[in-house]
Amino acid sequence: MSLDLLKRLGLFLALCVAQILILNHIHLFGVAIPLLYAYFVITFHRNTPKWAILLWSFALGLAIDVFSNTPGLAAGSLTLIAIIQPYLLELFIPRDSIDELEVSVKVLGWGNFTSFSAILILIFCLAFFAIEAFTFYNWVHWLTSAGSSAVLTLILILAIESVRTK
Repeated sequence: MSLDLLKRLGLFLALCVAQILILNHIHLFGVAIPLLYAYFVITFHRNTPKWAILLWSFALGLAIDVFSNTPGLAAGSLTLIAIIQPYLLELFIPRDSIDELEVSVKVLGWGNFTSFSAILILIFCLAFFAIEAFTFYNWVHWLTSAGSSAVLTLILILAIESVRTK
């Protein structure tokens, strides 16, 4: 087994356990839920095959759905941003960068990493809460939940990255 596969599996398990046991029970002001497992999709390397990104993301979303009793929410939303991630990453990296590029603050810098993460997290949260509500009747609550959850998730991801870079 390669070291990258073991790291990816460890991150998979850590994010899954953290979300299920701790983060699912946090509802800040009744609307903001930290959805930290989106960090898993953000950190895929540049040369990771698209099918592998989709498979890993769907598996993590399915695991979160099974233990959180949210059928299809996490799996659908994570799969959506897994489709977008490789194409969006190309916009934030230099053209002459290596194929083994690791997505982190060290490599991309704070500005590019924050922008890249913010876009993916916002799309993820909009999709997550749209699937959850399955209607746009109360669109103010939908936007409030998606926006506040996206901000809270981005803050947690940037906190993890600031610890990871040291």
